[in-house]
Amino acid sequence: MRIGRILTESGPQFVIIEDDQLYTLSGDPFQGQFAPGDPLGPMAAATWLAPCVPSKIVAVGRNYVEHAREQEAEVPPEPLIFLKPPSAVIGPGSPIRLPPQSRQVEHEAELAVVIGRRGKNIPEHEAWAYVLGVTCGNDVTARDLQRRDGQWTRSKGFDTFCPLGPWIVTHLSPEEICNAEIICRVNSEVRQRANTHEMVFSVPTLIAYISSVMTLEPGDVILTGTPAGVGPLRPGDWVEVEIQGIGVLKNPVEGTG
Repeated sequence: MRIGRILTESGPQFVIIEDDQLYTLSGDPFQGQFAPGDPLGPMAAATWLAPCVPSKIVAVGRNYVEHAREQEAEVPPEPLIFLKPPSAVIGPGSPIRLPPQSRQVEHEAELAVVIGRRGKNIPEHEAWAYVLGVTCGNDVTARDLQRRDGQWTRSKGFDTFCPLGPWIVTHLSPEEICNAEIICRVNSEVRQRANTHEMVFSVPTLIAYISSVMTLEPGDVILTGTPAGVGPLRPGDWVEVEIQGIGVLKNPVEGTG
């Protein structure tokens, strides 16, 4: 099942996508009981929003060996986690805005895991029970500020620096999620191509580790790290993150100064 959020005359609304049609969502995706409701029309006519509203985005650094190497960094002995603010979240089609403070903003294609229920100190063997589904993410990063600051809050936290979408896929098995091709394109040119099985720390390991530090709430997002091939974004670019079995997250790039 695919769960999305669209903008309607009455405000944001969760929907279920079946084939190319949209249906209202009956129930609550974060309470475990939901189903397709009334038909709304074709998905092509919708204005898409980010598919969830997280209280926090927990991102993971250097979770692919080749990306660590291209950054001339060591692979950490345990997950390297940091936070992106909810104000960074945008949906499909919304512009990534390049801040005037940076001269080197880069894309980072990532598998995004959406938490389905509240959890603390979650054992690895129970981790999948806390996952609602997965979506595509882009951990947009001001690389020059990341290196200059010595910590990552500013470089990762600008408004629009966390595109998510286009929807949450709930039906993929753990095996499919952990063996999915991930591709990033800029203006149709492939920049990143890898497979999620190349992650150093698996999804269950990340959930267990993060939940030992902080409570994971329904709708929270874990960005699981980016593979090698990160590169610059310029005004006028279109950046796509495609993950096998999920879909394509596409955003334009704009300058702000």
